[in-house]
Parts: sequence; structure tokens; C-alpha cells
Amino acid sequence: MTPLEANELKNTAQTVADLMTTLGAHEAITPTPDAVDFSKAHIITLPDGRKVADLSEHHRKAAEFLKPARRKGHARPKTLQSLIDWSNRFKGETSVLYANPDMASPTITCIADYHAEGPATATDITGDPTARHCSHRATYAFPLSNEWKAWMAVAQTELDKDEMGEFIEKYALDVMDPTPAIIAGEISDANEGWENRLIETAQRLEGKYGQLSELLHMSKHFEVHETSNLKVVTNRDTGEKEIQFLNEHSAPDGQPLRVPNLITIAIPVFLNGAPYRMTVRFRYRKSGQTLKFSLSIYNWERVFEAAFEEATANAQQETGLPLFLGEPEG
Repeated sequence: MTPLEANELKNTAQTVADLMTTLGAHEAITPTPDAVDFSKAHIITLPDGRKVADLSEHHRKAAEFLKPARRKGHARPKTLQSLIDWSNRFKGETSVLYANPDMASPTITCIADYHAEGPATATDITGDPTARHCSHRATYAFPLSNEWKAWMAVAQTELDKDEMGEFIEKYALDVMDPTPAIIAGEISDANEGWENRLIETAQRLEGKYGQLSELLHMSKHFEVHETSNLKVVTNRDTGEKEIQFLNEHSAPDGQPLRVPNLITIAIPVFLNGAPYRMTVRFRYRKSGQTLKFSLSIYNWERVFEAAFEEATANAQQETGLPLFLGEPEG
């Protein structure tokens, strides 16, 4: 190869190298190339037709390789005290509690990084300084007690005599025998407050409280005799006559049937919670040879609300955080 040919080959190789460098080079589009700011977008141009690529997400992942940029996650404590302890560990000036009184699935949530108090103040692209991500939170789902679920379930159906007996025997410890004051049925300052409340309930329902032994006996040996009497009523003004059949229930000995129609139970609303006294109304229905029993719990909604308010008020007191009823946004 002559010197001239060698020089021409060298010039061609250099030209190709220079061209590849030009085509393969990338250019960063950033106002601060020497001080990378991971809160801003990082855009470069690439050789493929000078395509523009956004590397912001890659920069953020690289920045969080050793330490996250912010706290986030959703904890689910198993006890109310654990939620209180979690809240006290992570709470700040903007933290809040949200309590959802859903009777099927009640919850309380602490949002550690909630929005700051006051109206939004954003006026430009820099954002609202009072806004937070609301992504660091813990939720406690109140577990309903087994006793509560059992009595609520039985209140929704009718039972035959055997089913009634089995249920009462299984949950006999939940039934409270009436005190002498409750049996007397007179509201008095000498009574306990809860006794007067039960007496007032009995008066409102025109009922009488029975004992556990009476309920067990009825569920095993209860028999009802039904007689029908014909009664004719005449309207003196028009002379029209109306025929009525009067059904009367009596005991096997023929005496009028007197059945205590109220009992008192003391059960917790939430698992491992304090028991609440409630009045249960006892009814029976006879149709032919079939006898059905029903147990309906009086004012159970108010008992649930009282238990939920007590628990959430305790959480608010121990954390010192604002409490809202409902579900948080997001």
C-alpha cells in the first residue's frame, strides 16, 4: 500500500468514527447538569432519530436505592392498642384519625401524613405547601365478638323448640337473671342506674323479665293449647253483624298462659371488649301444631354506637389526634 493509499484509508476511518460519535452521542436536557435535583424531570436526547427519553423515574429509583424518599405503606394492627401505639410512634402535626362506624365492618384509621390544616394555597407550579401524600397509614378493623354475632344472627330467624333449647343452653352464660328491683318493676333512686333503665324498657314494651331457668324450661317443655271462641258483634245503628274468631292460648292445665317475654343479656360488642346489658324480647307463634320462637334484641343499634364511641374516644384521648367520622379520601 502506498503512503497515499494509507492516508486515504486513515481519513475514511476517522470520518466514520467521527460520524458514529456524532450519531451515538446523547445530550442531557437539564438546567442544572452539575447538581442533579431528583424532584425535577431529567430528559435526554437519544441517537434513534434524536428521540427524547424521560429518565426521571430511573433517577428516583436510583436515589431510593439505599433510603426511601418518603414514608408510605398501610399497616393493619390486630388490636386497638397497637393502632394507638403506631399512631404515637409516627404522628406529626398533621396526623388525624378516621373512624368508620359501619356496623358490619367498623374500622379506625390513622393517617400519619395527612394534609395540613387550612385551605389550599397553591398559586403556581411549585405546588401546595399544605398538601401531603396521605400514604402512610394504619387501619384497625374492630372484630365483632362471637357472642354479638351469635345473638345478632338468631335475632334474624325463627327457631323451633329444639333449636331454641340448644341456643339458650349454648349461650346460657350471656343471660342475666333479673335482680329483685327489676322483678319489682318500680323505678327508684335506691336502684342502680342500669336497673332503672331495664325497668323503663320493660314498661315501654309492656313486658316482664324472666329468669334463665324459666327460659330453659320453656324451650324443653313448653306446650300451648289453643281454643277458638266465636264472637258476634252487632252494630246497633245499622243492624250489621260482624263475626270474629278469638284465639286464646292456655297451659295444659287450662289456666291462662303467662309467659315472661323479656330477658337480659350481657355481651361484648367487640372481641375482648366490655360487656353491655341488652334487653331481648321473647316471642312465640303457634300455627296448627307448629310452634316457633323468636328473640329480638331491643335497641341494639344504640349499644353498638355506644361501644364504638367509647373505643374511638379512647384512641383519640391516648393519641391526642383529631377524630373524623367516615372514610378518608384516597
